[in-house]
Amino acid sequence: MTAAIALTVLAAALVCWPPSVPSLRVGAPTRCRPRRLPFLRLSALGRRRVLLPVAAALGLVVAGPGGVVAGLVLAATVLRHRRAAAADRDRTAATAGLAEALASFAAEVRAGTPPSAATVSAGTDAHPVAARVMALVGATAHLGGDVPAALRAARGREPAVAEHLDRLAGAWGLAERHGIALAGPAGAVAADLRARARLAGGLRARLAGPRATAAVLAGLPVLGVLLGEGIGARPWSVLTGGVLGQAMLVIGVGLVCAGLAWTERIVAGVAR
Repeated sequence: MTAAIALTVLAAALVCWPPSVPSLRVGAPTRCRPRRLPFLRLSALGRRRVLLPVAAALGLVVAGPGGVVAGLVLAATVLRHRRAAAADRDRTAATAGLAEALASFAAEVRAGTPPSAATVSAGTDAHPVAARVMALVGATAHLGGDVPAALRAARGREPAVAEHLDRLAGAWGLAERHGIALAGPAGAVAADLRARARLAGGLRARLAGPRATAAVLAGLPVLGVLLGEGIGARPWSVLTGGVLGQAMLVIGVGLVCAGLAWTERIVAGVAR
């Protein structure tokens, strides 16, 4: 019984554990990152292959057949939460990196460097996404191709900055149509990306409260089970001792996970 309660609390903690928030300061020096555990270095597919069978096995051991379903639902919620947090971190880092690369590109163009050569300098030591974008722009400009069309075609390959590529393509096309120096539009896009990064950081800080509230509410059923066991009501035996209890366990875990997913969807919609 103690092991079952401990596993339940651990699973709830995994769902509610907040992701690390990257620095939103554009141009901040890169810091050394601590080494991660082998599990954290697994790909998304690898984590799914590891976590889902483990959750099913633990659910079967501690809660029977209903625990298998509940464990899989809980594990899927954990994976979805981690995947969304990783995507948000990737978008933030890619946006900041692209802003820095565009600011460097604008500075090089103002100094008289040709655009194709300026992209090489701007892409050096940049974020991988920004480096790929700069390489694409430089190669297309060097060959005399349509840079705005190339940027729009790259949306599918760079989903983290897809909307920003549209802005850069529009700015580049505007400069070509009206004979404007590229430094101005590129610098404007860089300033816009910096402002968006700062706004995203402020929204994330303000939404920490609703996320914490959702985490507390998700943990209340676990607290209720613990209190019931403490007063001798034996709710865990009810949840694992019959068909009705197993159904209640699955429905309860499903509702908790649905509430967490719905909260994250609302928060994500506000943060975008």
